[in-house]
Amino acid sequence: MKKTQLLGLFFMVAIPMASFSQINLSKLIPKKNATGVSQDEAGMGIKEALTQGVTTAVLNLNKTDGFFGSEVYKMFLPPDAVKIETSLRKAGMGAQVDKAILAINRGAEDAVAFAKPIFVEAIKEMTITDALNILKGNKDAATQYFKQKTTAKLVAAFTPSVQSSLEKTEATKYYGDIVTTYNKFPTTFKKINPDLTSFVVGKAVDALFDQVAKEEANIRANPLARTSDLLKKVFGGK
Repeated sequence: MKKTQLLGLFFMVAIPMASFSQINLSKLIPKKNATGVSQDEAGMGIKEALTQGVTTAVLNLNKTDGFFGSEVYKMFLPPDAVKIETSLRKAGMGAQVDKAILAINRGAEDAVAFAKPIFVEAIKEMTITDALNILKGNKDAATQYFKQKTTAKLVAAFTPSVQSSLEKTEATKYYGDIVTTYNKFPTTFKKINPDLTSFVVGKAVDALFDQVAKEEANIRANPLARTSDLLKKVFGGK
C-alpha cells in the first residue's frame, strides 16, 4: 500500500478515536460556566458572598444610631400618623412625638440582630442552578432572588422580634399614647391605628435588603472586598 494511503487510513481511524476520548474525558471534568468556575464553586461562592453581605448588613444596622443616625434608614412616624404630627406638636405633644420616633428607631436597631439566622437559613436552601443564574445575573441578582424567595417568611419570623424590641424600648407605649390622645380629639373623625409593629418590620426588612444589595455589588465590583480565595475566583471572572 502506498505511503499516502497508509497516512489517510491512519487519520480516518485516529480522529474518531480522539473525539471519542475527548467526549469520555469531559464527563470526568466538573462542568464549568462561562467564567471557568465549576458549579459547586459557584454555589459555594454565592452563598459565601451572601453570608458576608448579611453579616455586614446586620452589623451596620444593629448598633446605636444604625437607624436613628442614618439619613437613609431613619424611621419617622407611620404614614397615617405623619399627617397628624403637626396637630400633635401644636397641642404641646412635641416631646412625646420625639420620644416615639427615637424609640421606634431604637427598637429597629435592636431587632435587626435577630435577622441574621433567618437570612442564613434561606441561603442554605439555595440550589446550584440558582447560584449559577445569580453569578451570571446583574450586580444585585442574589439580593433580588433572596427577596423573591424569602420576604414573606422573613417578615413572619421577624415580627415577634420587632414586637419585643419595640416593647423593650417603650416605642409601643410612646406611640400608643400619642395615637390614643389624638383619637380622643373632638375634631378627629378618622381614627389612627396604634399598631406599630408591621410598619417597623417593613422598614427594617427594606433596610436590610438594601444593605445586602450594596455589599453584594461591592463584592462583585471591588477586588478588595473579596476576602477569600473562593470569592476571588468566583467573582474575579465577572
